[in-house]
Amino acid sequence: MTAFSLKAPLTALDSTPFEHEQVVLLQDSVSGLKAIIAIHSTALGPAVGGTRFQAYDSDEEAVRDALNLSRGMSYKNALAGLDLGGGKAVIIGDPAQVKTESLLLAYGRFVASLGGRYMTACDVGTYVADMDVIARVCRWTVSRSPELGGAGDPSTATAVGVLQGMRAAALHRWGATSLQGRTVGVAGVGKVGHLLVEHLFNEGARVVVTDVREDAVRRVTDKFPQVTVVADTEALTRFDSLDIYAPCALGGALNETVVSAITAEMVCGAANNQLVHPGVEKQLADRGVLYVPDYVVNAGGVVQAAGELRGLTPRRSALQVERLFDTTLAVLEHAKAEGILPGEAADRMAEQRMSASKSRRSRGRS
Repeated sequence: MTAFSLKAPLTALDSTPFEHEQVVLLQDSVSGLKAIIAIHSTALGPAVGGTRFQAYDSDEEAVRDALNLSRGMSYKNALAGLDLGGGKAVIIGDPAQVKTESLLLAYGRFVASLGGRYMTACDVGTYVADMDVIARVCRWTVSRSPELGGAGDPSTATAVGVLQGMRAAALHRWGATSLQGRTVGVAGVGKVGHLLVEHLFNEGARVVVTDVREDAVRRVTDKFPQVTVVADTEALTRFDSLDIYAPCALGGALNETVVSAITAEMVCGAANNQLVHPGVEKQLADRGVLYVPDYVVNAGGVVQAAGELRGLTPRRSALQVERLFDTTLAVLEHAKAEGILPGEAADRMAEQRMSASKSRRSRGRS
């Protein structure tokens, strides 16, 4: 295995000041593996984050994604109260074309070489079956199948966490946790989105969906014929009488164009890194739209993974996921009390926990 080089230095790639503890670039010519692991922080414990497997327009774009996603994992884990740091991995390539057992095993050996500083799990393009393969050569693997002692697919827990976040935000905004009669637009009905749709129907909400993949939409409409389907995200953001807009696909879903068109009173979804830049949240607020920070509500999957690491029963892990309601409400109430945006409130709360942990560790070494 050898490292691959980038055209631009790492400091030029991240959208925030470069603050990661470790970034490793690796390729294996035998299996065709080309991967990146970004460890943002181990202040609270070993870095945990999923492995994203997808094609990118450039290696630099893949690294940028890993950097931003790993930073988000640090904040997500801190705010969820987990004793875990933040990391993320990216395997470059179309999984439908290049994913093989030998590639996953090579990747597993790559993760194992870090000695537990980073623990991997499912993400976009990777599944429980993939984690089972990786776990054959790497003990620092979660989201394994229950047959192998794992907690299984984290998507279910992620969807529950997003639902709990919506209910908390509804209480904050409208004075009641019920989503009965609310209209929710779900952009992206893949791993998490289609599960969220089911929860929303169970809550009595009206659901509008869109996805670039016809098969994903068909899976939802086959199960829920009453769902409304629109052509694209532009049509969804402009949908009349939308109460909640839920981005559940990839990042960068919220930009100036979306802000100017959105009809919803609230944004709360599963996608990571939804804001194209932090200023978008202020633009949403200026239009009266409440933004619920993505890493606050989409932490259900990593909460489940933490439960797997601790050996918790499925029921105890599920209770931990449900507590994301309290976390979301605390963030929104803190923002209101301080007169700041929810994103800033969430960042402050996460940073305080990471900083306190660093201070304790520093005193312990002195």
